[in-house]
Amino acid sequence: MRLKNKPWALPLIEANPQYVVTEPAKLRGKWDERFTTKQPLLIEIGMGKGRFITEMARRDPKHNYVGIEVQTTATGIALKKQLELKLPNLQLVSGDGNDLTEMFAPAEVAGIFLNFSDPWPKKRHAKRRLTYQTFLKQYQQVMQKDGTLEFKTDNRGLFEYSLTSMNNYGMVFDQVWLDLHDSPEAVDNVMTEYEEKFSQKGQPIFKLAAHFTS
Repeated sequence: MRLKNKPWALPLIEANPQYVVTEPAKLRGKWDERFTTKQPLLIEIGMGKGRFITEMARRDPKHNYVGIEVQTTATGIALKKQLELKLPNLQLVSGDGNDLTEMFAPAEVAGIFLNFSDPWPKKRHAKRRLTYQTFLKQYQQVMQKDGTLEFKTDNRGLFEYSLTSMNNYGMVFDQVWLDLHDSPEAVDNVMTEYEEKFSQKGQPIFKLAAHFTS
């Protein structure tokens, strides 16, 4: 969902380069330099307003986190959260995450989160879905061999498509949840803004965790 442009967002981003990266390609293979501690790197593609990635970084200081978001206003909102918390293990990227191989070197990433990605429901737009084979190839290139891809959505059609796409690509499913919030996983689940909204309406949340075989 596209947010209404907020004129304060871009100046705020430009004033805080210590937390927001606007030229991520320059850090390819050197992301450790952005953090105080060298430790495994987890990324979220399409972080939205940053609730998920911020809370994950707060709960889990033993990993470094990068949230990527193309919408300037959403990045600005996420930055406000980080300015309040000042988490040393969190960096934000204001930019398009469509080509991760330009941002990250091979095996630089320990895990990837895809949360409530645009479903692109029309068949002719299938190549834009973040679980399409060309995106999976990118994830495989930048992720370590033991890395995990986690995907959450409220859209059953996209979830079924993603299961098929990943299976056809040769990925192995570690676990699949057809109603995440009615499962033991719900106890430690970190919600996004959209997830909370949808679940309050009684919408089941689908989730999978998978890895590449090579």
